Amino acid sequence: MSTASDHYPTLDDAAHPIRSYPKFLWWCLGQATNGGLLFYLWMFVLTAIALVGANAWSVQVAEGMIVTNMTDHVSWGLYIANFTFMVGVAAGGVMMVIPAYLYHDKKMHDVVVIGEMLAIAAILMCLLFVLVDLGRPERFWHLIPGIGRFNWPMSMLTWDVIVLNGYLLLNLHICGYLLYMQFLGRRPNQAWYLPFVWVSIFWAISIHTVTAFLYCGLGGRPFWNTALLAPRFLASAFVAGPAFILILFSCIHRAAGVKIDDGPKRLLINIIRVTALVNLLMVISEVFTEFYTGGGHTASARYLFLGLHGHNALVPWIWTAVAFDVLSTGLFLSPLVFRYSKVLIAACAMAFVGAWIEKGMGLIVPGFIPSTLHEIVEYTPSLTEWKVSAGIWAVGLMTLTILLKMWITVFSTRPSLSHESPASDQPA
Repeated sequence: MSTASDHYPTLDDAAHPIRSYPKFLWWCLGQATNGGLLFYLWMFVLTAIALVGANAWSVQVAEGMIVTNMTDHVSWGLYIANFTFMVGVAAGGVMMVIPAYLYHDKKMHDVVVIGEMLAIAAILMCLLFVLVDLGRPERFWHLIPGIGRFNWPMSMLTWDVIVLNGYLLLNLHICGYLLYMQFLGRRPNQAWYLPFVWVSIFWAISIHTVTAFLYCGLGGRPFWNTALLAPRFLASAFVAGPAFILILFSCIHRAAGVKIDDGPKRLLINIIRVTALVNLLMVISEVFTEFYTGGGHTASARYLFLGLHGHNALVPWIWTAVAFDVLSTGLFLSPLVFRYSKVLIAACAMAFVGAWIEKGMGLIVPGFIPSTLHEIVEYTPSLTEWKVSAGIWAVGLMTLTILLKMWITVFSTRPSLSHESPASDQPA
């Protein structure tokens, strides 16, 4: 693997070509889009999927939301399910920020930017999922203060808009500044980034809390009217986020030859061990309340877990999520995750998919079934919805890949990271 030291311009060089932040970003983008065969193949596949999704969305815009399977009864589907989950993934990145800055973990500090870059890609996906869910996307200007009616502070939706865009800007500033200072070989000025780090810790919790309040504040949807919704959101976020980061560590090691220290891995595994148990406890508490004591939203829970009046479209989804949650929690609690990388990746993948189902299709759709008129109208995503969703995931993964390549390029000379040559002589 070629490292940044091969072409790294030093500040002492009289011919230093990059002395401004815009030029630095342009240089990083050039390095991040240059790679070997594996990199180009990966980006080609993602680009093809993204183009398929863009074409499906253009059909949806031209023909209307009729091409989806959403109806007046179930008006939120696969798009909002993915949006809800990705908010949690973005918030999960704070599990690297807290040890790095609050407890001064040096090893975590070296890789904390990975979690912040994941948050950037996840928030971008959140915004795209909201965009494609709009029946008339050109009317988004109604949310712009001063032009449309922002309805702040009464509307929870406007709070969600503020916290999501604010979190995106915070992470863009932190990542950009730290990478730029490292590129110049200078010690970062804490006044320029540390206050934003502290704000981002609380902001990360707020983005998922506000999203939960958006649901549990809807009195007409009793399935969401639970005080445990926000804590459940945070618990599952602190499982899915670190799990995906652990998968990223493995991908970075295999594709780029950069080995992450075992310290951050062990810390993230221990975090998942706790949060996975807390998440399961909350799910069990909800199920007990629903089926033992009854309540206004028992019908929705019964439809989700057991089916209702012959309608059981979501039953396979939720029991798959429960199985993945239990299996992944068992693996994380065993010592095997420290000994075998394949066991760790399997546990992370099951935890990630289980959280996606539980907070997506297992949460959003049952809130509409039965409807306020006690009618059962089932929902399954259409092919158009799957294509558009796959396209947005491809865009998010492309963004994350480019950001990680920028990080590897700039930080490749840090002594805390060990470099191993991959099989190919080409850059990853």
